[in-house]
Amino acid sequence: MKVTIRKDDNGVFRAYVPKKDVEEPIVYIDGAQLWGGRITLANGWEFQLPELASDTSLPVTVEARRVSGGWE
Repeated sequence: MKVTIRKDDNGVFRAYVPKKDVEEPIVYIDGAQLWGGRITLANGWEFQLPELASDTSLPVTVEARRVSGGWE
């Protein structure tokens, strides 16, 4: 599923899921870095992000795998 990751003006990572037209802050990053790990959005959805270089410029759209969280 396509997910766009960006940083807002306050430095908070946010994820936008175009298929559901949902944008939520990332509240948890599992691991030392964003890329290649699991993230949790404020609404409870979890995604596994692909491995990318740590200096990848944002915003970026990636193909992420939904791990859990229902679609409402």
